[in-house]
Amino acid sequence: MIDVNQLRRGVSFTQDGELYRVNEYSHSKPGRGKATIRVTLRNLRTGSNFQQTYLSGDRVEDIQLDKQTFQYLYDDGQFYIFMNTATYEQKQVPHVVLEENAGYLSDNMELELLSYQGEIIDYNLPKSMEFEVVEAENAVAGDTATGATKEVILETGLKVRTPLFVKTGDRIRVNTDSGTYVTRV
Repeated sequence: MIDVNQLRRGVSFTQDGELYRVNEYSHSKPGRGKATIRVTLRNLRTGSNFQQTYLSGDRVEDIQLDKQTFQYLYDDGQFYIFMNTATYEQKQVPHVVLEENAGYLSDNMELELLSYQGEIIDYNLPKSMEFEVVEAENAVAGDTATGATKEVILETGLKVRTPLFVKTGDRIRVNTDSGTYVTRV
């Protein structure tokens, strides 16, 4: 059991038989009374997000997640198929686990998958990843005075806003936390 004051972004815990991950955390202390902790939680089994408020001193049961490195193979329409790089065992991961970041999956990439009692429920993406631009509009001369951006489509189908000088065929680095352009590679 851990105190709710120890909850931070990325912490996983169980409550009422459900598994949750903290996406956002805020702590407020009114003049009188106990502090309140407001968190945005993601149900790791269903993928639903919701807000929960706790009072200081409340406790939740923390969980230990097992980490293993897997290689992404393909999407069969219902599951993402990964292969354990050490044992060559294949695992099926439901779409709900990776739905919000599925655009970052590229063939043969390695990803750290987190499991709880043998069930894969979460993942850790690298902080930044490199992709090839497959579709980009041409920049118009004179549009650069205001720091203009344009939307490009990457090899995985992900859409990212980039500066006007990025063109089709360029490789760019994308921040996976915010989904924003970092630099041209």
